[in-house]
Amino acid sequence: MRYIGGKTRLLSKIDEVVSANAPWARSMFDIFAGSGAVSSYFKRKGFRIVANDICHFSYVLQRGGVGINRKPTFEGLGFDAVSYLNALSTDGFDDRGCFVLNSFSPHGSDGRMYFQPENAKKIDVVRQTIEKWRLSGALTDDDYYYLLSSLIRAVPYVSNIAGVYAAYLKFWDKRTYNSIALQAEEVYDNGEENLCMNENFQNVGNVMCDIMYADPPYNSREYLPNYHVLETISRYDNPPLKGVTGMRPYSEQKSDFCSATKVETAFESLLSKCKCEYAIISYNNEGLMPTHRLEEVCKDYAQPGSYHLYEYPFYRYKSRIPNEKTGLKEQLYFLKIK
Repeated sequence: MRYIGGKTRLLSKIDEVVSANAPWARSMFDIFAGSGAVSSYFKRKGFRIVANDICHFSYVLQRGGVGINRKPTFEGLGFDAVSYLNALSTDGFDDRGCFVLNSFSPHGSDGRMYFQPENAKKIDVVRQTIEKWRLSGALTDDDYYYLLSSLIRAVPYVSNIAGVYAAYLKFWDKRTYNSIALQAEEVYDNGEENLCMNENFQNVGNVMCDIMYADPPYNSREYLPNYHVLETISRYDNPPLKGVTGMRPYSEQKSDFCSATKVETAFESLLSKCKCEYAIISYNNEGLMPTHRLEEVCKDYAQPGSYHLYEYPFYRYKSRIPNEKTGLKEQLYFLKIK
């Protein structure tokens, strides 16, 4: 899944920092889990994972992947749920009860072009069927989140967007003509009891792991408005929508890391509440928090001699060319907590 600030290309560097400074570490708290790239990577390396994110769709991605160690067999249903959902016809489902169809496709009165109507209705039908199965007791929690995660992962492949959901394209991208299809995602068993949470970072400071990995927002771009369609499909709570793009309410989920006046306090809170032995913070040298100031904050909470800053020339969002000329650097701040 394409994700703002996704760390897929930085995984080997994070691994190198862990290996160089805490080679004995065997557990990680991914406090801003996002797409789950870091959690999934270190789970495959045998780490016990605690993954958290305030966005519900992100929580679903972690809970249906990192949070389970075996692919569900859907014993309560007695058949392969993924194949069933992919073959499920939308005939017989009342359009009036299809929120995605009426809110995010031209079928609705607002004419939004996030999905072709056929795919929008299929998303509704699949989402409603998963919820019906859960309410009937036919799905375990693992079954439920595995299926819901599979749906969330499938949606971007038929979405009419350039990369995020802050706006839709005014013409139909060729991917939107594909029929949405869930994949039976593989599940890795790390032999550990992994935990997934859906909380504000302020509420999870008591988590104890060897390493806290923190990848907060770098700038004023809030995550939820950029992924509001996925959040609405995930929650399926029929929220009141606003504006041309159908934005859901999100005032309670605004991040202090996206505010120039609050970001320093947010970093102070993050480190002061940390109960993990080590902390690694992902950031870059163009973030709201200047490098020299973030270094000072990290040193305030680091045991003497434990602080290190690692910097790597990196890519701007949607660019394929390294930005050595403009000096953009991805950063990893490492410290052992006092």
